[in-house]
Amino acid sequence: MEKFVLVIHVLAAISVIGLVLLQHGKGADMGASFGSGSSGSLFGVSGSANFMSRATAIGVVIFFCTSLTLAYMASHKDGGGIVKALAVQTNAAKIVAPADATTTSTTEIPVNTQGIPK
Repeated sequence: MEKFVLVIHVLAAISVIGLVLLQHGKGADMGASFGSGSSGSLFGVSGSANFMSRATAIGVVIFFCTSLTLAYMASHKDGGGIVKALAVQTNAAKIVAPADATTTSTTEIPVNTQGIPK
């Protein structure tokens, strides 16, 4: 399931990149406002959304939804990661006790009156 969502995510990202690059920018008509022709959409109301802007909006919504889905899947994965493996190793090291507690020697560290080792 995760691979399917990942494929959809990549396709949505590529489509959004392509659609954004193919669109005609609002600043492209700026030269028209400085003497040649008239630009009605530079500071005025732009017309209704065309096919390209609607397709871009749909692609962005799909990309956003797949991003959230992949984040949710990654955070709720049952498999372990490197952090989980290190935590298990640390807990296992704490549980292991010495084989023969009577033969272990303890080394005393000289401590001054303030409790700091010398």
